[in-house]
Amino acid sequence: MLTALEVITTVVVGVMVGVEFSVAFVLNRIFNALPEDSGQLGRAHGGRMLGAVMPVWYIGSLVLAALWVIAGWHEHGTGLVVTAAGLLIVSVVMSILLLVPINNQSKTWTPENRPADWKEQMNRWDRFHYVRVAVIIAAFTLLVAALA
Repeated sequence: MLTALEVITTVVVGVMVGVEFSVAFVLNRIFNALPEDSGQLGRAHGGRMLGAVMPVWYIGSLVLAALWVIAGWHEHGTGLVVTAAGLLIVSVVMSILLLVPINNQSKTWTPENRPADWKEQMNRWDRFHYVRVAVIIAAFTLLVAALA
């Protein structure tokens, strides 16, 4: 049972890392290179789509890591999983305090109603997102190390 939980947690967090990495280093660069208002519209659509899925994914990853800690408390590598869970908490707090407020505004923007500083707000979101990606990559790395 513990082995299945370890594998499921690692895969769920790993896929989340892959999605967030691709948003940071692939999708947003594609959106930024699109002509006229296409990039802003693409980001707004992505904010709506991923904004609906990612909260469940982040909280679910944290719950799975917590269950791994509880189920494997006396197992080798538990300290790594505790640290990974702590980093996942940091990622959730960052999301709620820094990224979600910007996303909630930007997902409603159109070329007609976006604020004058929309590009600066997107750049701020990107900077926070880069840090969040680094945090969840670190958490994923610790989970993988705990399996070894």
